Amino acid sequence: MEPNQTRESFVAVQKNGDGDITAFQTSSGRTLNYEEALQEVQGGAIQGVNAFKGRDGETYIRGDADGDPSNNLDNLPTF
Repeated sequence: MEPNQTRESFVAVQKNGDGDITAFQTSSGRTLNYEEALQEVQGGAIQGVNAFKGRDGETYIRGDADGDPSNNLDNLPTF
């Protein structure tokens, strides 16, 4: 990644019938399924989020803890 290139962020999400996030829309307009998004988060291409291993051993995406609930992934608009 070029030093002057800004990292993307997630601006909207798609959810399944259970309310689980299944896809993300980035600030540049790309649509990523969960697995693609996870790879980009782990590669450092997306700002404001991180990957963590859940109790079930799976890896998940979550927003960085910044005390602002309005930018939690669950609170992003849907697309």
